[in-house]
Amino acid sequence: MKLYLSGPMTGLPDLNKPAFHAEAARLEALGFEVENPALVDLGPFATWLDYMRVDIKLAVDCDGIAMLPGWEQSRGAPIERNLLRDLGLPVYRASTIIGLAAGMVVLSADVLAPADAEAA
Repeated sequence: MKLYLSGPMTGLPDLNKPAFHAEAARLEALGFEVENPALVDLGPFATWLDYMRVDIKLAVDCDGIAMLPGWEQSRGAPIERNLLRDLGLPVYRASTIIGLAAGMVVLSADVLAPADAEAA
């Protein structure tokens, strides 16, 4: 199963790349394939829109989206989340994902209901 990792970047130290890389490594260790937008480098003159165009293309090819903490304060993460949700793909809080079994996401017990994951 391939997950797109989404969260805040703009305005954060080192574009929050350490958090993206750490979560991508954790999810990969659980057996997921991860599209990590922190690996995208379009050069010093690329705009926010340039990055969003690339990131959205990566995201729509995934089976779901995993949201990092603080995504709500991001300019781009809500766009990515809403797009994938509206396409019918599952939305998860990254911190609640604890495994992959038979191609299905395993969530921690603190997730009360599927609607709660959707609220991510």
